Amino acid sequence: MNHDVHQKVKASHLKRTAYLYVRQSSLRQVFENTESTQRQYGLREQAVTLGWPLDRIIVIDSDLGLSGASSDREGFRRLVTEVSLAHVGIVLGLEVSRLARNSTDWHRLLEICALTDTLILDEDGIYDPSHFNDRLLLGLKGTMSEAELHILRARLQGGILNKARRGELMMRPPIGYAYDANARMVFDPDGQIQQAVRLVFETFRRTGSALGTVRAFRQEGLLFPRRLYSGTRKGDVLWGKLEHCHVLRLLHNPRYAGVFIYGRTRCRKTIDGETLVQHLPREQWHVFVADAHPAYISWDEHEHNQRRLRENAHAQGSEREKSPARKALRCCRVSSFADAAVGA
Repeated sequence: MNHDVHQKVKASHLKRTAYLYVRQSSLRQVFENTESTQRQYGLREQAVTLGWPLDRIIVIDSDLGLSGASSDREGFRRLVTEVSLAHVGIVLGLEVSRLARNSTDWHRLLEICALTDTLILDEDGIYDPSHFNDRLLLGLKGTMSEAELHILRARLQGGILNKARRGELMMRPPIGYAYDANARMVFDPDGQIQQAVRLVFETFRRTGSALGTVRAFRQEGLLFPRRLYSGTRKGDVLWGKLEHCHVLRLLHNPRYAGVFIYGRTRCRKTIDGETLVQHLPREQWHVFVADAHPAYISWDEHEHNQRRLRENAHAQGSEREKSPARKALRCCRVSSFADAAVGA
């Protein structure tokens, strides 16, 4: 440890607690990249070398498996709170990206550290955010870390988009479909599931409404399949009552017409941290590949169904038009088959 480093650590710092922040971006990294985790925990030895006793080195590792860009990091919030209360003498982290890949969070932490005379240590050295040069270097590190995250996301999204444009991107198949051994989407090999899906379209063709389809199924005592995508019974198929929201999912999904689509929605964060999902018009979809896989109905019938649904909503009036959407959302949330219905 060089002399300059020892000059930065003062008695006032040693009277306070050292906080070691440990994080990996994903649960997979937690289990597979154990060397990085061990290196992070190893920073305790550097704190001991600087003069902190082991009983005053607190490890925060509750954010293991969470991205640095995540807004739901309880451990990071706790760290910021302790620093702002001047309880912390030094913050230890393997690198800036372990603390934050969001410039707002990072610069806020630097500002608080400067105000409370809190040091920061990473694998490259020790910094005093109240000193201009140290703060400038830390700011640059934070900016580079955020840029790295942007580049990684862009590369990942670019690869996904290229696969999607070729119609080769594997996505959760809607009920009635499955992937074969060659990763091609085919009709579900279970004949009963196929028959149930076809019956939904046939009933809508006859009744002309989604609610009419649900009523017909109920009157005839017919059940509809849902596939579980999580939990101990993942992959199992359950049969239950057909709900209005499930009918709408089938009718609105172009995949039942043999069309591979990608990018129908756009997500954006609000100032309150909520995520809003915007449904885009067809001309703004990223990918539209016709005849990508076997179809339950033709594209012309799919288009006819969309017009029929719009006419039904218009005929019922604006208040009635809004009501089924809320009802559909509620039934999908409270249904015991909610997870299974996602693929529809």
